[in-house]
Amino acid sequence: MEYNTQEVRNSWIIRFIIDTDYRILRHFVLLSGILAVIAFSREITEYPSPYHYYRLACICGSIITMSYINMYFLVPQFFFKGRYLLYLFLLVLLVIAWLMIIGGLLSAYSPEYIVIRHQHEDHMRGYYEGTVILLPIILVTTMIKLFQRWTIDTERINELNNITLTMELNELRNQINPHFLFNMLNGIKALVRTDVDKATTVILQLSEFLRYQLYENNEIKIPLKSEIDFLSNFLELEKIRRDNLSVTLSTTIDPSVINNMLLPPSLFTIFVENAVKHSINISGAQSNIAIRIETDETLLCFYCYNSIDPDYIPSNDKKKGGLGLVNIKRRLDLLYGKAHSLTITHTKSAYNVTLKIPYELYSIR
Repeated sequence: MEYNTQEVRNSWIIRFIIDTDYRILRHFVLLSGILAVIAFSREITEYPSPYHYYRLACICGSIITMSYINMYFLVPQFFFKGRYLLYLFLLVLLVIAWLMIIGGLLSAYSPEYIVIRHQHEDHMRGYYEGTVILLPIILVTTMIKLFQRWTIDTERINELNNITLTMELNELRNQINPHFLFNMLNGIKALVRTDVDKATTVILQLSEFLRYQLYENNEIKIPLKSEIDFLSNFLELEKIRRDNLSVTLSTTIDPSVINNMLLPPSLFTIFVENAVKHSINISGAQSNIAIRIETDETLLCFYCYNSIDPDYIPSNDKKKGGLGLVNIKRRLDLLYGKAHSLTITHTKSAYNVTLKIPYELYSIR
């Protein structure tokens, strides 16, 4: 029980630091802490009132301003981008500049008092000591932002791993299942009697399909060519199972580039599965599926179209359809964030998917 209580407390502290729900309270605690530390320091208490309060306002205001400049400009623009030396240089420059501003504001309030004070102090030493004191205070806010980013990234990675594992299990249940394999084997059996060459081709396609599902699908990233080959094999096998199914899979990408383009596996599988599922025509008329893959500057574009029979109502089994679409949407969000776009539109006669994602190039030697 004590362990669970401690875990809950730790979880609440982490949520307080990173959740936007606590943002206002978090800033209030930060500002209150800075005010409390400065208000009882020797640099404030040794001065008489009302200069005491003016000095407190100037120093606190400067530290708060530097902290927010650091958190919302220097850290994201330089520290998080790996430009550490430039970040430290700009941070030191910021502190020195604000020390000069503070000195000017304090001197403007009571010039006579400041002159007497400076007669007993080394002016340059004051800047040095002020920099040494203020830098650790400002770096605390850097640690807070770093902890926030580390925690959020860790949660995203864990959630992505969980979703990926769920999708892999669903694929093993829904795609490589006895019903699918038995239909394929029965189709091959019929082809062996009528068209031996075609039966051989189908066997090769089935073996490639299973090899991808069992081996390549477990990699973090795979060549685009492997994904295209898998989709092609999957659709060709579906054509054997269904009559009057027309399928086209095309790409405008140079063949020499396709094998060098990397992406996470099975990003397109759910959309193609849904196209196969929703393209069934109960009247026996021809069904159409068209898939196109191309590039648009730095984006890989996936287009999937399938015809719809208005009289056909697919089952509402969320374990096979709806859940897969929800998972792939969340997976895309975790992988690419705002760098990707997914558009799904449908009418009474057609269903269209447009997915655009960043891609990587890898020189295979």
